[in-house]
Amino acid sequence: MVTAYVALGSNLGDRRAHLRSAVEGLPGVQRVSGVYETDPVGGPEQEPFLNCVVELDTNLGPHELLAECQRLEQAADRVRAVRWGPRTLDIDILLYDDLEVATPQLDIPHPRMAERRFVLQPLADLAPERCPPDWDETLPGDGVHRVADL
Repeated sequence: MVTAYVALGSNLGDRRAHLRSAVEGLPGVQRVSGVYETDPVGGPEQEPFLNCVVELDTNLGPHELLAECQRLEQAADRVRAVRWGPRTLDIDILLYDDLEVATPQLDIPHPRMAERRFVLQPLADLAPERCPPDWDETLPGDGVHRVADL
């Protein structure tokens, strides 16, 4: 068994229901962060996201976990029409124990994780020791607000 952290985001349709459905479908869920409403980063103008992070204990390999995440995105009718565009569900593997993976399909740790408060804020709810040092002082804080628990 390994501990993995995955980030969930949604800004189309019933955002909270999409997150809840993903959490229910992920294997080995141990804990779920608070839910944060966040301004979109990059891409076209779009509605705010709901984001959270989930801690998993899993025996799936990293690519098997990626396939499971993509299956859940497809079940939520995820459309990949525009990079960083609106989506019903986005699932990214942030960390997989201390493993580093660099393949065309998957990068772990997530390559932009340290630049994104909308990822680090919920990750800090669960595993502050896995966040970069001083991230809370160096990343802008606007546009990321805790709104609820899932």
